[in-house]
Amino acid sequence: MAKSMSLLWGAGSPPCWRLMITLEEKKLQGYRHKLLSFEKGEHKSQEVLEINPRGQLPAFKHGDNILNESVAACLYLENQFKSQGIKLIPDNPAEQALMYQRMMEGLSLTDKLNSVIYYDLFVPEEERHESALKRNKEVLVTELKLWEGYLQKVAAGSYLAGAFSLADVIVFPNAAYAFRFGLSAGRYPKLAKYYSLLKDRPSIKASRPPQWLASPQGYEILKDI
Repeated sequence: MAKSMSLLWGAGSPPCWRLMITLEEKKLQGYRHKLLSFEKGEHKSQEVLEINPRGQLPAFKHGDNILNESVAACLYLENQFKSQGIKLIPDNPAEQALMYQRMMEGLSLTDKLNSVIYYDLFVPEEERHESALKRNKEVLVTELKLWEGYLQKVAAGSYLAGAFSLADVIVFPNAAYAFRFGLSAGRYPKLAKYYSLLKDRPSIKASRPPQWLASPQGYEILKDI
């Protein structure tokens, strides 16, 4: 079944990582994939645009079905392959509700991290203002403290909504990205504990951004957050 799937992806992209974790968890290894370079602008190539006219990654196909939004692709894979691999959507209504809530909130965390990490990339030089970046950082701090509160309520050694689920698939790459870019584990101990719980999970290790392995040293953009 995986042979009918193809993925164009970029290393270090949380949306790509989410999808790759899901493929691993659903035992769908063996799909065709191609690593593209954001730095070289390959995500804007004709090859990508034919699948994803937004010129973004991931660009994913299963047969004739195209899913380029990572959350949509993860939900699709879980629904198409429910009996295969790990079950990623719980049956219990309370756990399912919590899973969907945290999963969608994870997208908000992605946006707020990006608004600080990639401020200089997203905002033209003539439009950059220290006050705007300061405001983005303050919004991110508020968001991170929210997640510290959520994780305070999660039992030690457990996940966001009971068993490992799509909530973790969506949120974990954000946590990994935050610490890669210098977030203080001492300042955000619950998030750090959550990161440590999941970082060596087989699906996560198998899909970890390759340049992180080649260059373990991260960055310091978030060190003062």
